[in-house]
Amino acid sequence: MKDKVLNLLGIAKRAGKLTTGEEKTIESIRNQSAKLVFVASDASNNTSKKVRDKCSYYNIPLIDKYSNMELSQATGASNRVALSIADSGFSRKMLELMEKGK
Repeated sequence: MKDKVLNLLGIAKRAGKLTTGEEKTIESIRNQSAKLVFVASDASNNTSKKVRDKCSYYNIPLIDKYSNMELSQATGASNRVALSIADSGFSRKMLELMEKGK
């Protein structure tokens, strides 16, 4: 299950539907282009709280099951703790896979 979501992250990156980095992710949440947000499970408390609060305020789903290393490897970007998906198709499928994995 985990691998499928991470594979989809890589595909979303290649499709140009992924925003990486804390500031750009928060910006995408604010302008509501983010359909789904990932924050690394090992992100700092400050970063994690900031992203969680924004997602909660704008009612955007958040996934925090993956480590910084897993997210970085899946997207080919180094040391990324926050990512957002700007495509409802990708986000729907990832949420579906996360639900099945519970």
